[in-house]
Amino acid sequence: MSEATTKPKGEALTDLILTMFRANNLTLTWGDRLVAPFGLTSARWQILGAIVLSQRSQPVAWIARDLGANRQNVQRIVNDLHKEGLVEFQPNPHHRRAHLVVLTDKGRHAYEAAIGTYYPKANALAEGLSLEEIRTAHRVMATLRDRLEGELDAEKQP
Repeated sequence: MSEATTKPKGEALTDLILTMFRANNLTLTWGDRLVAPFGLTSARWQILGAIVLSQRSQPVAWIARDLGANRQNVQRIVNDLHKEGLVEFQPNPHHRRAHLVVLTDKGRHAYEAAIGTYYPKANALAEGLSLEEIRTAHRVMATLRDRLEGELDAEKQP
């Protein structure tokens, strides 16, 4: 066994990452079931949320960047949302080919219905956890995200 695998913090982080993978898969399944009545999946709901929470209309590439997701996957989901009438494409004054993705009224209603169902469930999931525990977990996850993004960005540098 290598020395790197025997360090307590490395082992603890590995346990956290394995738990995070499992929690992520369960969260996606839970989310799919939660928003299915509104014609959404977790992935579609996530894209709609990114559109709602952005300060301005954005092209697909920017939405993907904000989500830390693959642009091609986001494009496929946005195309599906467009076919369902949940988003529309509008001209981008800054780029001729990269249209802006905008929610339609149908998309806003679906998103708001999903959020209305989500909040009571989120409150129930938070039962028994202190606000400080949740904030600490968030800080740990945000730090991991930032470090992983930094490593990926460093790999892209020549």
